[in-house]
Amino acid sequence: MWNYNFYVYLLSNQSNSVLYIGMTNNLLRRVQEHKSKITDGFTKRYNVDKLVYFEHFSQVEEAIAREKQIKGWSRNKKELLMKEINPTWDDLFELSNEQ
Repeated sequence: MWNYNFYVYLLSNQSNSVLYIGMTNNLLRRVQEHKSKITDGFTKRYNVDKLVYFEHFSQVEEAIAREKQIKGWSRNKKELLMKEINPTWDDLFELSNEQ
């Protein structure tokens, strides 16, 4: 069993019309990769680069299970989760860089 830092995160686009759920062991690096659009795929195609929610886990198995759980939810349920900590859909990555 691995014990490190793992994150499940939600990204959106500027108009908040698209949600993307991902998992990583380095949240800042991964969000920067999405913002830089260095990898072809869903987030590049739909301009999804705004970090709107994340959770931290110390075990990879927990993070994988949570990612799968959230991916199975309706959009409304995902929005309710995100709005608990970020009701105005702020870019949490940008906010962390302002501090």
